[in-house]
Amino acid sequence: MSSTSPPKKSSSSNNAGRPPQAVRFGRRTSSGRILSLSRDDDTMSVDMDYTVVMPPTPDNQPGVEQGTGRTSNSSASASRSRLQSQRDSNGGSSGKLDRRVSVLKSNNKSMLMRSQTGDFDHNRWLFETKGKYGIGTACWSDEEAYDATTAGMTMEDFTDKPWKPLTRKISVRPAIISPYRLLVVIRMVALVLFLTWRVQNPNEDALWLWGLSIVCEIWFAFSWLLDQLPKLNPIDRAVDLAALKEKFEHPSPSNPHSRSDLPGVDIFVSTADPDKEPPLVTANTILSILAVDYPVEKISCYISDDGASILTFEAMAEAINFGELWVPFCRKHNIEPRNPDTYFNLKKDPTKNKKKPDFVKDRRWIKREYDEFKVRINGLPDAIKKRCDMLNSKDQLQRNVSTTSSDKDGNNGGNNHEQSEVQKATWMADGTHWPGTWYQKAPDHAKGDHAGILQIMSKVPEIDPVFGLCDEKKLDFSGVDIRLPMFVYVSREKRPGYDHNKKAGAMNALVRSSAILSNGPFILNLDCDHYFYNSMAIREGMCYMMDRGGDRICYVQFPQRFEGIDPSDRYANHNTVFFDGNMRALDGLQGPVYVGTGCMFRRYALYGFDPPRANEYTGLFGQYKQPKSSNVHEHSDQDEESTSDTQRLAPHPDLELPKKFGNSTIFTDSIAVAEYQGRPLADHISVKNGRPPGALIHPRPPLDAPIVAEAVAVISCWYEDNTEWGTRIGWIYGSVTEDVVTGYRMHNRGWRSVYCITKRDAFRGTAPINLTDRLHQVLRWATGSVEIFFSRNNPLVATRRLKFLQRVAYFNVGIYPFTSIFLVVYCFLPALSLFSGQFIVQGLSVPFLSYLLTITVCLMLLSLLEVKWSGIGLEEWWRNEQFWLIGGTSAHFAAVLQGLLKVVAGVEISFTLTSKSAGEEEDDMYADLYIVKWTSLFCMPLTIIVINMVALVIGFAKTVYSVIPQWNKFLGGCFFSLWVLAHMYPFAKGLMGRRGRMPTIVWVWSGLVSITVSLLWITVSPPQGNVSISNGAVKV
Repeated sequence: MSSTSPPKKSSSSNNAGRPPQAVRFGRRTSSGRILSLSRDDDTMSVDMDYTVVMPPTPDNQPGVEQGTGRTSNSSASASRSRLQSQRDSNGGSSGKLDRRVSVLKSNNKSMLMRSQTGDFDHNRWLFETKGKYGIGTACWSDEEAYDATTAGMTMEDFTDKPWKPLTRKISVRPAIISPYRLLVVIRMVALVLFLTWRVQNPNEDALWLWGLSIVCEIWFAFSWLLDQLPKLNPIDRAVDLAALKEKFEHPSPSNPHSRSDLPGVDIFVSTADPDKEPPLVTANTILSILAVDYPVEKISCYISDDGASILTFEAMAEAINFGELWVPFCRKHNIEPRNPDTYFNLKKDPTKNKKKPDFVKDRRWIKREYDEFKVRINGLPDAIKKRCDMLNSKDQLQRNVSTTSSDKDGNNGGNNHEQSEVQKATWMADGTHWPGTWYQKAPDHAKGDHAGILQIMSKVPEIDPVFGLCDEKKLDFSGVDIRLPMFVYVSREKRPGYDHNKKAGAMNALVRSSAILSNGPFILNLDCDHYFYNSMAIREGMCYMMDRGGDRICYVQFPQRFEGIDPSDRYANHNTVFFDGNMRALDGLQGPVYVGTGCMFRRYALYGFDPPRANEYTGLFGQYKQPKSSNVHEHSDQDEESTSDTQRLAPHPDLELPKKFGNSTIFTDSIAVAEYQGRPLADHISVKNGRPPGALIHPRPPLDAPIVAEAVAVISCWYEDNTEWGTRIGWIYGSVTEDVVTGYRMHNRGWRSVYCITKRDAFRGTAPINLTDRLHQVLRWATGSVEIFFSRNNPLVATRRLKFLQRVAYFNVGIYPFTSIFLVVYCFLPALSLFSGQFIVQGLSVPFLSYLLTITVCLMLLSLLEVKWSGIGLEEWWRNEQFWLIGGTSAHFAAVLQGLLKVVAGVEISFTLTSKSAGEEEDDMYADLYIVKWTSLFCMPLTIIVINMVALVIGFAKTVYSVIPQWNKFLGGCFFSLWVLAHMYPFAKGLMGRRGRMPTIVWVWSGLVSITVSLLWITVSPPQGNVSISNGAVKV
């Protein structure tokens, strides 16, 4: 960089020729920085580079010569060009070059006056000028139309918005999924080589130990393969809620009033026992549904009370009354989550992101109202009993009075006195008998013997919003929609001698009654303890149903998320490996399985019909895809002969059309309406089987007495006689896991399902944290899987519309409980090895250790990659592995025995509801975790723990005191025994209870097992050697 001389004062003559204020001098350093120079600096006496910084304002344009009115062509760029040419002519040899800047001044001031400081007023120039931009998507001016064809057009005409998809599929990064698939292949090859080596190298010293181990290892390899193959194509999905709102709720020629064109949704909530499923929990779930962010007139909520309890009935009435305040409050302040109990127990600041000044006042007021609501719910049992006692006493008094008057008349007083005893009834608040279950059993008023009940507690809302008013005593709901969705209480009729089919029968009753009352084309079912944690969940699920190709989706399954789980998740209650791993992988095939709750169904698919465009997969591995021969379920003009020919080509019973829906004509007429309303918008040429925009903006017809009477008739216990309900239509009967079977039937007909993982959890519920309750829950699931394996729902006999890997996944669902047989045997092998001093192989040779190391390393790497693409934690994965062994040796093993008893001997299996209530100690929310409830399911795991601990002691003692210690065999057995005990640690910790207070029965069982094992081992392997006594000496 050139050096500069010290600055010198310039003369007054030079000052007169100064450039105006808008021109600034500066020099550029070697780093590119511009340094300002004073006007008094002598910049002409040095050889330097400089930059002229001129703000791009109108005053910095070329000046105007006086008297001529012509614009001068001198500028800074021209000066630089002349200076550069002069330098070039001198050849660059001159040491100092006289550089000048010619800046012409204009005596004519601009119309834009300068500021008081003499600088240019940029703000005034910005607002007093009008830019010229032409026409385009940024700005459109009618004054600048290029020709007559563009005149009179507006930007809205020019910017015709393109068609947007509502969802998109996101594949897992190749950097993760490619090594994952490679490791699966490597481990598969390693397992084949290892098992081949094991078969070819038996342990001659202990063939029985070798034989048991090789059979178990072959089964484990087969089971691992069934579990791993469906995980080869995991995917993620994303939705566009803005595009959904733009398509269905923005004004358009077909929807000028901006009414919602979204389809209706019927939400089902099921409950059966208010003792195990507290009414307050159910009421909070209902409140979260009523406040969901979806068009109010499109939502209908139904609760199925299979116990017909007046406690549940009156709790729902209280919930509706409180909902008239809670729902507008949620809409006004955008509350999340909309379960009041969860919201008021949040640990974060409630005022975060809240901007309305009355939020604190409103929240304080609604909190007080909710506390009063909880007190009313908790006091309902006592209030109902007092009411019943009072009315029963009054009724008894009236009967006694009538009996006394009859005695005076002499009309058989004795007989009347015997009949004066009144059955103690259960009374409603209006002074009438409760038609459901009474507290004291009576004919027609007991569990399993009562009339059907249907009560519309919240009427059908109006089509247009109803805004609230300002109430100083309550809340200011002015400008807030105060409507509530329709809410219906349903308790189906039950009579002795009928098989009511548990939860599946209750859900089918809701399907029929809702079709009569609201007929929403989509159905969302929830358990009573699963509430909306994300008020936008229905909208996110609807994006998949309403997108291109959405008419082939039978249901959208949301993951289950749980609250109230202990921080360590001792018994893997979150089950994240399944919900974030297996289910996400199935989404890349034909879709996830149905898991019983948090699932949005297409009503038309529940009715047993085929999808619009199904594919068939042929070949050994289903590698050839072809469309099905005919779409027999669509309304077409095909003749009966072609239809019959099509059915002969597809003889599988699941592909036959449903025919017997019952004798309700109103219900059968609603089927076609539900199918049409569930179609996506035909707003693009690629959308097939669509409906025109604006078809669902009209209000629903009001309910009248004949409609309600028909809804009561379809929930009667005799309605399903001689129909296909439970066999082809609705939820499928015959299994304790009706959810998996129902989803399998839909996939078997060619439907697809979608897994919707929302950024904010869609739903949250509770799970049993007690060890006994958790094992009983797993027992029910495993028993249902055994039933599936031995039924016609076995995927081995599925149709060709089921993909190969989807078939493998369903086959694994039915066969995984049988792994428990081999798992129990394998857990005893380390103890048997330590007792006998032998091992499953002849010795710890190099091939055995190499194969074992390769298989283990591959498994660890696979687990790390699975954690990477599924988003689960390593601790969650390890908890899942631990409970897999605990459940496999207890609940799964018992499920196999129960399933075999049902198949062979016809013994029916019954289960009790999982309790949703908390522990007795209110100060500790994890009190249930430490409660030890002895069950027969504890026997096998406890036996495994005791035997392995005894075997470690005996094996160590035998090895130490033997003549030739065989430490390699002891270390092999010790390693596998410690592997078993490490997996059993949560089970042992659960048996200890709080502060290590182990129940007495655990000590008793451990002692019995230890004594029995010792005696059996002495009998099987007595001490060897001949002992004789002679002359008082013992000789061996």
